[in-house]
Amino acid sequence: MAKKSVLLSTRVATMDDGAEPYGMVQDAALAVDGEKVAWVGPRNALPADYSDWPTVDYGDRLITPAPIDAHTHVVFGGNRAVEFEMRLNGASYEEIARAGGGILSTVTATRSASEEALLKDALTRVDALLTEGVSCIEVKSGYGLDTDSELKMLRVARRIGEVRPVRVKTSFLGAHAVPPEFQVRADTYIRDVCIPTLRLAHEEGLVDAVDGFCEGIAFDPSQIAKVFDVAKELNLPVKLHAEQLSNLGGAALAASYGALSADHIEYLDQVGVAAMAQAGTVGVLLPGAFYTLHETQVPPVELLRQYGVPIALATDCNPGSSPLTSLLLTMNMACTLFRLTPEEALAGVTRNAAQALGLTDTGTITEGKRADLTVWDITHPAELSYRIGFNPLHTRIFGGL
Repeated sequence: MAKKSVLLSTRVATMDDGAEPYGMVQDAALAVDGEKVAWVGPRNALPADYSDWPTVDYGDRLITPAPIDAHTHVVFGGNRAVEFEMRLNGASYEEIARAGGGILSTVTATRSASEEALLKDALTRVDALLTEGVSCIEVKSGYGLDTDSELKMLRVARRIGEVRPVRVKTSFLGAHAVPPEFQVRADTYIRDVCIPTLRLAHEEGLVDAVDGFCEGIAFDPSQIAKVFDVAKELNLPVKLHAEQLSNLGGAALAASYGALSADHIEYLDQVGVAAMAQAGTVGVLLPGAFYTLHETQVPPVELLRQYGVPIALATDCNPGSSPLTSLLLTMNMACTLFRLTPEEALAGVTRNAAQALGLTDTGTITEGKRADLTVWDITHPAELSYRIGFNPLHTRIFGGL
């Protein structure tokens, strides 16, 4: 595509908050100047300044902002397909753990894998996301749980953005689980491993945000607060896996630190929703994990709507609870399982996903923002959530190219 060009299409869903559903522009023109959107509107209103630019006519197709996957764990070693089979054959969580399974099996595989091996495996998952037009992914650490392995994971995450046309935002998730060598010594792990590793990762420029898992099987609010205090000292934004399996008040804790997002939130209550609303914290829903784990507690979507908490969606791609690499399927799951509308689902992987990552230069098709765009072989944006196992991507445009 030329450095300056005008894209023509029957319709553009800008996803700007406005009077029109989806921020829709009919019979549209979209001027792209280098990496930026220069203008968008009805083609009969195209300013004369752009009239002699090269044009690309996409006909009766839909243009939207490129999707953003705001919560992934795509860097990890091994897989847990055998555990999946064991569960289906009746094995309990304890039996799987005794057989060497569970998150600790992923920790073992990740620790033993080289950076090259981790990158090669991660790219298979990233490439699946890119085939659906994804322009930005968040990538967490959290399967190393020792200093060298956590740093290794974050270096691999950074390399993804160097070898593929995708933006990568990294999250340090040292407070993901208590490693086997620190069982019943979670406070010691936080003090002696997690926090020093966070400082090292920050010094190396590997961290964009700090995450944690606040849950009975992981870390309690006081332990998470110790990590978040250091994040605040380092001027790093925070986010949190919160209220997935129970309500420990993690979302409210995260909101008290001005968190970018609280994720999962199936057991979130009104107090937590109100705290998130006041702090501007995004609620990130992860229907892939809900589906895989056969959960029945649905996130409080109506409360989020009532309080005006932005709702984002993400794959939560990980080897155990959400081996999912499709944002399109995520959108469908959010509509069918959580009763989001198709417009909410598309906002959840564009405008609100950008907000969940602290990004202000993407997520909508707006003058001055990055030209990260997707052109779809569909006529209405609801088709993106309606279809199952169908990818209508026509063209992916990343930074205007």
